[in-house]
Order: sequence, then C-alpha cells, then structure tokens
Amino acid sequence: MPFSTPVVTEQIEAFLIAIGIGMLIGLERERIPSARAGLRTFGLVGMFGALAAMLGQQMNSVAPFVAGLLIAGATIIAAYVRHPDASDPGTTSVAALLVCYCLGAATWLGFAKLAVMLAVGTTVLLYFKTQLRGVATRLQPRDWISMLQFGVLSLVILPILPNEELGPYGALNPYQLWWMVVLISGVSLAGYTALQLVGPRYGTAFVGIFGGLASSTATTMVYARQARDAPAMSSVAALVILLANLVMVMRVAVIAALVAPGLIAALAASVAPALALGVGAIVWHWRRLGEGGELVLPATSNPTELRTAVGFGALYAVVLLCAAWLSDRVGNSGLYVLALVSGLTDVDAITLSTLRLFTLDKLAMEPAVIAVVLGMVANLGFKTAMAFAIGGPGLGWRALPGMAAVAAGLGLGVAWRVLG
Repeated sequence: MPFSTPVVTEQIEAFLIAIGIGMLIGLERERIPSARAGLRTFGLVGMFGALAAMLGQQMNSVAPFVAGLLIAGATIIAAYVRHPDASDPGTTSVAALLVCYCLGAATWLGFAKLAVMLAVGTTVLLYFKTQLRGVATRLQPRDWISMLQFGVLSLVILPILPNEELGPYGALNPYQLWWMVVLISGVSLAGYTALQLVGPRYGTAFVGIFGGLASSTATTMVYARQARDAPAMSSVAALVILLANLVMVMRVAVIAALVAPGLIAALAASVAPALALGVGAIVWHWRRLGEGGELVLPATSNPTELRTAVGFGALYAVVLLCAAWLSDRVGNSGLYVLALVSGLTDVDAITLSTLRLFTLDKLAMEPAVIAVVLGMVANLGFKTAMAFAIGGPGLGWRALPGMAAVAAGLGLGVAWRVLG
C-alpha cells in the first residue's frame, strides 16, 4: 500500500480493522479496574501500529515501527509506575498493548485476516484468566511432564528424522513412522489431560468419552475391576465401557481421515451403522442406569513417555512390515488374519499400518477398509472378553449387547460397502 497513491478502499479498511482490533482487546481490558489502558487507548494504539507500518513501508525502514513499539511500551509502563496497584503489576496489560500495536501494523502489511484471528485469540486469553489459572493449578507435575515430553516428541525428534522410504517394500519411512507416534500420543494426551481435569465428578459420559480417548483398554480394565469389587456398579461400569469403546471407533475413524483422506467416504460408510447402533445402546443403558456409587478414573499411563512412544513406534513398524509382506505373499487374506490378531491388543498399530500401505498404493481401498474394520471388531471382542473375565458375568452380560451392536454395525457397514 504505497503512501504516495490516493487513499483507496483497501487502505481505509486496514485502518478500520486496526482500530477494531484495538477496541476489541481494549473492551476486555475495561473489565479490569486496575488497567491503565482501555477501549480508547487500545483503539488508538492499533491505529498507531498501522501508521507506523505505513511510514516504515514508505521509508523502506523498520525504524518507524521500532520507535513506535518503544513509545507504546514506555507509555504504558510509565502509567503503571506513576499509578501503581499492589494487586496488579500490569504485566498482562503491557503485553496486550504491545500485541495490539503489532497487530495494527500487521493489518497494514496485508495480514488483516491473521491479525483478526490473533486478536480474538488474545482477547480469549485475557478474558479467561481465572479459568486458565484454575486449569493450571489442577494439573499435576506428571501432567506438565507429559506436555513437555510431547513437545520433545513433536518438535525435537520429528523434524530431524529423514523423510524417505527405507526397508523392505519401501514401507518404512522414519519421518512417517514417528509422525504416527506423535499423532497417537497427541490424541491420547488430549484424553489423558481432559480426564485429569474433568475428574469423576462430572459423571459417566465424561469419564467414558475421555477415557476412550486416553485408553479404551485401560478404561475397560479399571471399570471391570470396579464392577467386580462393587457389583452395584455393574450398570455404570457397562455404560462407561461401552462409551469408551464407541469413542475408540470414532477415534480410529478420525485418525484414518487425517492420515489417509482418500478413505474418508469408504470408512465413514462402514463406521456409520456402528455409531448409530452404539448410540442406541448407550441410550438404552442410560435409561436403565441407577445410582451405583462414585465413579473412579482409569489409571492411564503417560502417553508421551519416550519408552511408551518408542514401544508403539516399534510395534507399528513390525506390524507395517508384516502387513506389507503378507499382502505381497499371501494376498488380502493374510492381511485380514494379521488385522484380527494384532487388533486384539492394539487397534492403532494395524490401522496405521493399513493406512500407510494404502497411501503407498500397495493396498486397494476395499481391503484397507476391511482390514481396519476387522482390527476394530477384534478389539471390541477382546474388551468384551475382558469384561467377562475381570468383571464377572454380571458385568459381561450387561456390556455384551452394546459391544455386539457396535461390532455388528461395523460388519453391516462393510457388507453394505462390499456387496452393495
């Protein structure tokens, strides 16, 4: 936007957006009595940022922007020094004002949409101070360690790995292998963290959903043990187990959509009947649910621990090689047997292995969908057997109809896809 050209619509829009960004952030600051800058000040600072960027662009120099940034920062700091408040040192307002200035400059430089998005994010961070602080205080040291470990997995290890096809059948790509580790660890960490934050006090639905995200196996095991120790909890335990395993099916479908977008339509058609029947079973369980006592949280392990991540990566690599070899030597039937066997204990490994072969054009769409579904069916069967073995017949017979309904839905979806 050259300064020498006539004022045009785009230039006016840039200034209006810059002012609007400042007023949005300033409106939130008006809620804070101790804040030394509010609606008008932030609006002016947003416009000041756009003016500084305009002058810097015209002069082909960053000096106007830097000078403006120093002036804005010094002004707000001076206001807090002159009128101190023991309850509010003003650090947040200073940071917010400087961000507002930079966002105003960004609007002139052509990043208006990004600036607006960042302004909304900034306002959200400012507004939810109490809630965010509450979340931080509820997190345990192991939760913080989990987040830091996830940062190592995703931001330290992943970028340095070579992104090239290696090994037999060209199936092993170190970068892709570790990307799958990061993906599974991230999804599990989200469920693990949510589970710790929500706790059992919010009821069966939350524990089942977040337990399924973190680890449906751990959730099934914990509630089977609880039903064994307190038979009155059998109805609640059956509902939590069904919820966790229905979330497992949804989790696999979402991961498949992220890893292999070409399978979205085919896999969705296979999973939809299972979700419909599963939801129906959950509603039926919910209506029959009585008071069964206090819920407990499944003791899931840290999903981002390096040993756990490396173990999953190794398992994924082994299953991937076996799947490629069986598919090449025996055909689809060998892959299906592997899906049934490996899906018993870990549905993620066979799912990701199958998706990897599909993306490498080593596996057609129909066999890929069938293999993923067989892995999920085997996993559901294993969890149902676990409910019988650990929780006893009281829990097993309560959980069986819902788990069977989900498995039958998966079978119907595949049959409709293949035969229809």
